[in-house]
Amino acid sequence: MKITHFGHSCVLVETGSARLLFDPGVWSHGFEDLRDLDAVLITHLHGDHLDPDRLAPLMAANQHAELVVDPGSAGVLEPLGLVARVLNAGDTATLAGATVAAVGGAHAVIHPEIEVPPNLGYVVDDGAFYHPGDSLFVPEQKIDVLALPTAAPWMKLAETVEYFRAIAPRVAMPIHEGWLSQGGIDSSFHRFTSMGPDGSRVHLPVAAETAEV
Repeated sequence: MKITHFGHSCVLVETGSARLLFDPGVWSHGFEDLRDLDAVLITHLHGDHLDPDRLAPLMAANQHAELVVDPGSAGVLEPLGLVARVLNAGDTATLAGATVAAVGGAHAVIHPEIEVPPNLGYVVDDGAFYHPGDSLFVPEQKIDVLALPTAAPWMKLAETVEYFRAIAPRVAMPIHEGWLSQGGIDSSFHRFTSMGPDGSRVHLPVAAETAEV
């Protein structure tokens, strides 16, 4: 499997049969030039996961790609004239030979007084890759490569480390780092590397660099 991280939560996953782009949001850069995508998947409608201004041109440049979204994002995309497949938790889609299972369904709590949208996690090929969006949902599948949230208003470091340990993937790739300064990013990545579960390793991404994991 090949993975390219475009900053924050935007990740390109190449399974061998499919090129799947997850969460092209406003804090991510470089995904605009991607071509030959098979699908673009959105976990939820927050701007750091979904940038409508750049999503429409991206889909126009990848006309055979399927757009897959959670129920909350569908309304945002309708005014753009984008046709999307809406998944709910428990649904499964086959995208260019890759199987994607939608799991979870709920965004993590930011504050009891702040309303949050639906959020889907996506499990690719029965656990080969998992992107949880803005949640710490643990799927039933054994996960090989985990997109591990780094920092957010809805989480703290202790929760992230325990989440990493609960899933215990072969590889964890930190995402959702855009909330932090470089010092905060470096500190968090150090904790993941030093406190992760036995048998797991942390792949520290370089922006827009493709890595075999």
